[in-house]
Amino acid sequence: MSARKKIFGIILAGGEGKRLMPLTADRAKPAVPFGGQYRLIDFAISNLINSGLRQIVVLTQYKSHSLDRHVTQNWRMSALLDSYVTSVPAQQRLGKRWFSGSADAILQSMNLIVDEKPDIVVVIGADHVYRMDFQQMVDAHIASGAAATVAGIRQPLALASQFGVIDAEPDGSGRIRAFLEKPADPEGLPDSPHEVLVSMGNYVFNTDALVAAVAADGELTDSNHDMGGDIIPYFVSRGEAAYYDMKLNDVPGSSPRDRSYWRDVGTIDSFFDANMDLISTLPIFNLYNTAWPIRTQTVNAPPAKFVRDAVGRIGNAIDSIVSPGSVLSGTHLERSVIGPGTLAAGGATITDSVLFDGVLVGQGARVHRAVLDKSVILEDGATVGVDRERDLERGFTVTDSGITVVGKGFRVGR
Repeated sequence: MSARKKIFGIILAGGEGKRLMPLTADRAKPAVPFGGQYRLIDFAISNLINSGLRQIVVLTQYKSHSLDRHVTQNWRMSALLDSYVTSVPAQQRLGKRWFSGSADAILQSMNLIVDEKPDIVVVIGADHVYRMDFQQMVDAHIASGAAATVAGIRQPLALASQFGVIDAEPDGSGRIRAFLEKPADPEGLPDSPHEVLVSMGNYVFNTDALVAAVAADGELTDSNHDMGGDIIPYFVSRGEAAYYDMKLNDVPGSSPRDRSYWRDVGTIDSFFDANMDLISTLPIFNLYNTAWPIRTQTVNAPPAKFVRDAVGRIGNAIDSIVSPGSVLSGTHLERSVIGPGTLAAGGATITDSVLFDGVLVGQGARVHRAVLDKSVILEDGATVGVDRERDLERGFTVTDSGITVVGKGFRVGR
C-alpha cells in the first residue's frame, strides 16, 4: 500500500469585499457574520476540517483584526497531533509591499509550504457558503494525473456571464480545454445543454507544480497575479489542468435539496438571499446536518427568549433563526435571521431581514427587507426598509432589488 499523501490547506482570506460595503467597511469579507452566529470563514474551515485536513493556514490582509481574532480564539486544534488552523497576515517577505493578488499571496507565503513539505496543496476561497468533501476531490485529482484540478459546479447557462466557466475537452479526459472568464455565449454541457460548469474558486495542486507556477507568475510584469485569472490558465495552456464536477461530491448527511448547494455571497443581494435560504421548513441549505457540521464560536450567552412586553402584548416568531442572548418582547418576527444579543421591544416588527449581533429595536420600530450590522440602534418608532427615499437620504445603502443596509453602530431616529 502506498503512503497516504500529505495535504496542506490554504484559505485565501485577504479580499477587500467592496461589493459588500458597508458590511466590509470595518472588517474583512470572510469575517462578515452569517446565519446568526456564524462568520463566512467558518464554512471554508469546517469543510477542510471535516475532510480530514489538519494543517490549515488562513492568509489575511484587508482589515483582518476581527478575522484573525475569530480564527485564533475559536479554531484551536491539538498540537499533540501536529494539527492547527492559524491566521497568517501579509508578511512582506518579498519587499515592502502587500499582496497584489491571490497568487502573489501564496508566493509571499511560500515559507509555509516549504516548512510543511506537503505532497498536495488545497487552495480555497474564504467567502462561499457550501459543503464539500475535499478528500474526494483530492482522490480524483491524484487519479487524473493532472498537476492542477479546478472544482466546478453546475449553474444555469443564463448565469454564465457572472462566473469563470470551465470549457472541458470533448474527449472525456476530464481535462480543461479553456478557462472562459465571464463569457457572453458559452456552450452548454453535453449532458445538460442548459447548464455550464463554473469555477468554485477551489483548487488542488501538486505542490511542486504550484510552487513553480506562482514563482514564474511572480516574474511577469503584465500579470494580475490571480489564481483564477493567471495560474489556472497557465496550467490549461500546458494541458495540465483537470476539473472536478461538484455533482460527484457525496457529503455525509446531504439531501437532494442541498447536495450541490453553493453560493458566492459577494454582493449584498446574494448575501441576503443566502441568509434567506436557511429559514424555510425544508431549507435549501441545511445548517442542521450533524454528519457534516459547520462549526463556529460558542456564544457565551443565555438562550434566546420570547416574552410579552410591559403592557402584555404577545409577539410571535415565524420562519426565523434567533441566536442566543436575544430577547424579543411582544415583537412580530417573520422570515428573518437574528444574531446574538438582539433586543426588540413591544410593538416592533421585523420581517424579511438579517440582523447582526447586538442590535436594539425600539418600541413600534419597523424593519423590512434590511440588513442591520452590529450594534445598530433603532429608536422607538424608527423604520428601516419601509421608505426607500428616506433611507437614501439618511445615507443607507439600498440595492436595486430594495435591500436596505445600515452600517455598524448607526443610530436610526424616527
